[in-house]
Amino acid sequence: MIEPTVKQIFIDGVWRQNTGLVVLLGLCPLLAVTNTLINGLALGLATMLTLMVSNLSVSVMRGILKPEIRIPAFVLIIASVVTVIELLMHAYFYDLFRVLGIFIPLIVTNCAIIGRAEAFASRNRPLLSLVDGFATGFGFCITLVLLGAFRELAGRGTLLSGADMLLGSWGEHLTLTVIPEHPGFLLALLPPGAFFGLALLIASRNAWEARRTDKHLEIQQQAVTPNL
Repeated sequence: MIEPTVKQIFIDGVWRQNTGLVVLLGLCPLLAVTNTLINGLALGLATMLTLMVSNLSVSVMRGILKPEIRIPAFVLIIASVVTVIELLMHAYFYDLFRVLGIFIPLIVTNCAIIGRAEAFASRNRPLLSLVDGFATGFGFCITLVLLGAFRELAGRGTLLSGADMLLGSWGEHLTLTVIPEHPGFLLALLPPGAFFGLALLIASRNAWEARRTDKHLEIQQQAVTPNL
């Protein structure tokens, strides 16, 4: 079996097989907590860290895990990582922990994390598995941030609201009022706004890919067409 390159792994995780825009896994937390950019960023970072540590752990132990117990072992590894992250957030980012609530421990049930452990980490070297975890988590984090920024901007007219929950007291000065005297668009902050926002992101990505494919085909046709 030919090993994928680091570049291929990164492009697949961030773009070609983006968890939130292409594979459409882990949509429950993605839709639930992305009413602000900071909330999306915090959950995205927690998920990315979980993917990296769990992928690395599964890859290191892949030789000693029997096939019959691999899935329970994967879940146990992921649950251990998420528990540590939850305790750290409770200790150092309590306000953010209260906002994200149940969606931190629910990272354990994210199908994307178990899927990467089964499909990639259990079959590849630790370094490549670590890169895959980072790329998949980074792609998911970007989706969360973009969706959170869109909903916050449409719903409140601001960006980086609540940055102090993640960055401390100096984050209080990072809030940007993009649309002064914004009347507020409640729908963007409610669950329907999350579905509309995600649909726009998916449509934008598909449109970009379709345009890129058409341009590539046009270049190929020009290359094979003889000059008259």
